[in-house]
Amino acid sequence: MTRAFLVVMDSVGIGGAPDADRFFNGEIPDTGANTLAHIAQACAEGRAEKGRSGPLHLPTLDALGLGAATRLASGATTPGLDAEPAGLWGSAREYSPGKDTPSGHWELAGLPVPWDWHYFPDTTHAFPAELRRAAAEAAGTDDILGDCHASGTTIIAELGAEHMRTGWPICYTSADSVFQIAAHEESFGLDRLLNMCKALAPHLHEMKVGRVIARPFVGSVNDGFTRTTNRKDFAILPPAPVLTNWVQDAGRRVHAVGKIGDIFSMQGIDTLRKGSDAELMGHLSDLVEEAEEGSLTFANFVEFDSLYGHRRDISGYASALEWFDREIGKILNKLRPGDMMLLTADHGNDPSWVGTDHTREQVPVLIAGQGSGQIGAVDFADVAASIAHHLNVPAQGPGKSFL
Repeated sequence: MTRAFLVVMDSVGIGGAPDADRFFNGEIPDTGANTLAHIAQACAEGRAEKGRSGPLHLPTLDALGLGAATRLASGATTPGLDAEPAGLWGSAREYSPGKDTPSGHWELAGLPVPWDWHYFPDTTHAFPAELRRAAAEAAGTDDILGDCHASGTTIIAELGAEHMRTGWPICYTSADSVFQIAAHEESFGLDRLLNMCKALAPHLHEMKVGRVIARPFVGSVNDGFTRTTNRKDFAILPPAPVLTNWVQDAGRRVHAVGKIGDIFSMQGIDTLRKGSDAELMGHLSDLVEEAEEGSLTFANFVEFDSLYGHRRDISGYASALEWFDREIGKILNKLRPGDMMLLTADHGNDPSWVGTDHTREQVPVLIAGQGSGQIGAVDFADVAASIAHHLNVPAQGPGKSFL
């Protein structure tokens, strides 16, 4: 038997989504957004010099086909990424009506989202009165703070002091289908925050809100507030079996790294390892050494998106890509004969774009351990079908193997 490693570089889009004009940052359509190409162009032009310098340097990913995949998807120039690919490579497009984490991951796992997500309006009061009352009741408080669209780091800076004074949780949303709750780990309590999210999740999932997200933070008014790594997503369950179920139902083991456990509500998952991206890289390295024959390891590296994409930090995003390239190169050298590692993304988050939302883009499909060549333009769901084919397990859904 062989093993498969599916690694999602969260938000590393490569532009070119044919339906980008239907998705927006504020009033601006995502047409022309290109996370990877615009970062590469900024680096080459000296516009990404904070903490790093020079052209974007991604020798491992480029050798697998990252630059070539970007040019295939969008025709954009990719300065510094011009290697002749040594892996299997291509681009993938999404059909689900969203540009968020669940939509992308579900479809990569073989299940296009069969409904439209519910999004909250960007108004002074984003939430209906009934939901606001339910949130206060779940918290055991008289009311909530926030009730708006906001950046998570910004809103805890603005409302953290009032939260600590009143004890009211900070509830907010974004352009994604999410209901986020920020609370102080010590004064409010982490368990209390998680229980509040768990209590609200069924109501929000019935509304087709994709995720309820606990956003704990620490700190003080004098020292400032900082979010912790104890975030937890309470995601709506996929309505049909996905790749993790297919593999597990075939009697194989499935290991999740990072957000994967939350995204799929632990469906079809045997083990879960969490932490910062640096810690996750260590977990992935360990699993390449330890995972059983026939197993699937499904990993998500979120900090490209959460720390740099939403904050429109081109230099930070470039630095994160270069760090990832160095570390994943070490791990690729540990693959056993017959193993497959497939690196892809779930959406874009162009740090040069307007607004702070995700961007509707195609994504790279880069495959190590299975020879070289171009697979062309494929669908997200083909990723799941191809991994199932590699593992010799029955596949469901619309995807077709490109192996």
